[in-house]
Amino acid sequence: MTDEHQTLALLLFSGFVAVTLAITTWVSRNRRGSAEEFYAGGRLFSPMENGFAIAGDYMSAASFLGVTGLIALFGYDGLLYVVGFLVAWLVVLFLVAELVRNCGRFTLADVVAARMRERPVRIAAGTSSVTVSVLYLVAQMVGAGSLVALLLGGTSEAARDWTVIGVGALMVIYVSLGGMRATTWIQIVKAVLLLGGTIALTVLVLMRFHGDLDRVLLTAAERSGHGQAFLAPGLKYGGDWTARFDFISLGLALVLGTAGLPHILSRFYTVPTARAARRSVVWAVGLIGGFYLMTIVLGFGAAAVVGPDAVRGSNAAGNTAVPLLALDLGGGAGSTGGTVLFAIVAAVAFATILAVVAGITLASSASVAHDLYASLRRRRGKPRSEVAVARVAAVGVGVVAIALGLLARDLNVAFLVGLAFAVAASANLPVLLYSLFWSRFTTRGAVWAVYGGLVPALVLVVLSPVVSGSPDSLFPSVDFQYFPLQNPGLVSIPLGFLAGWLGTVTSAEVPDEARHAETEVRSLTGAGAA
Repeated sequence: MTDEHQTLALLLFSGFVAVTLAITTWVSRNRRGSAEEFYAGGRLFSPMENGFAIAGDYMSAASFLGVTGLIALFGYDGLLYVVGFLVAWLVVLFLVAELVRNCGRFTLADVVAARMRERPVRIAAGTSSVTVSVLYLVAQMVGAGSLVALLLGGTSEAARDWTVIGVGALMVIYVSLGGMRATTWIQIVKAVLLLGGTIALTVLVLMRFHGDLDRVLLTAAERSGHGQAFLAPGLKYGGDWTARFDFISLGLALVLGTAGLPHILSRFYTVPTARAARRSVVWAVGLIGGFYLMTIVLGFGAAAVVGPDAVRGSNAAGNTAVPLLALDLGGGAGSTGGTVLFAIVAAVAFATILAVVAGITLASSASVAHDLYASLRRRRGKPRSEVAVARVAAVGVGVVAIALGLLARDLNVAFLVGLAFAVAASANLPVLLYSLFWSRFTTRGAVWAVYGGLVPALVLVVLSPVVSGSPDSLFPSVDFQYFPLQNPGLVSIPLGFLAGWLGTVTSAEVPDEARHAETEVRSLTGAGAA
């Protein structure tokens, strides 16, 4: 890229940052300062607005950069992420959205604590929520670093590191000043930009091949070096039984993990009623479904137009497939059209990252303040003091995410998100479903369900090929790999459900049937909902 091309892309980056900071400043001047305002935006958003915000929250760098890169590199096997990410919303729509809105107030722990002893349950759920949020944040940081490294020629490690730090600083500003209302509007703007950019690229890919999708697929297979195997299962996950179990593990994590993501659950509290929450999910499913169908075209389009070798040469994990595709579709390197299109796509991807990290940071800081801080103080603080703690927590979460993002900068962002989904499905989903549907569930069962999924998931990741024992791991020079799968979901998800059951049946606590009946009525009817 020439200096002029870099300048154009950076100007577009700066323009989006300026707009989002303006939104944040405007909202900060008009906020009331209450906990409901900071955590839930005053519950004033319409189903359509919240649906766009959910879509903006969910369509992350993992989707736009990571998934398309995996499809470009591995063909059919990359589609597994698309299927998992989309099917997961059926679980959210039918089992979670309306019930969580009725039973909770701001966080996952609110739902569980409605019928349990609050302190141990809030500490466990808060710890799990922060862990999942930080893992998800790392993926966004890595995506930002890859994007700017490509923009600056891919040679400056310092530029990549400073980008990660800059994204972390911006997300702290968004959350600290604007809270949920600013975060929501940033996500809405980002969703519109991302869908617009994706539609434009999809149309250009199809125009390049005269509308013939078959030709796109066949050309991608030819350029992949794998022939028809590129369009069949097994290129990434079918080599041996370990790879097949890894595929099953990944699928479980993606399908079940969405319903346990803290930043997704918190979005259901920004609307006034449970019916509005359900309608929000319907909007979100339509937008997300259309987006993921287009990522399939973009992934195979990148393989056909750019070629897997060029994608891998730019970024070994494939995170830069879409920007490279945009550059080629616009006329190639050095052309004005290619430069403009590349800059627009890079700016949209950067907007995607900024919006998603703001939502995740807000959810994690809410868990720290509303669950951990309030519980450890042994008494509920005033709303204003809780909000102040949440702002401080946003800084702490940002520092941790920056440090881990610098460490994991060479991993695929979709793969990193798969790990976050696995932890969410292992620790958060069991306790959520048991709380909503099992009348005998007890406090010990809730605590065991969280830690029984969280601890094994983290331990198995540390002992997996992700961390050591292979050239692509975080620490390739050492080997303490004892767990063969890259994704722990196949083992850790059942352990979370088993631990919740075991903790309940061994507990001396008598289940409170009256509180369960009250929770059931509230979850199904909305009577008494916040």
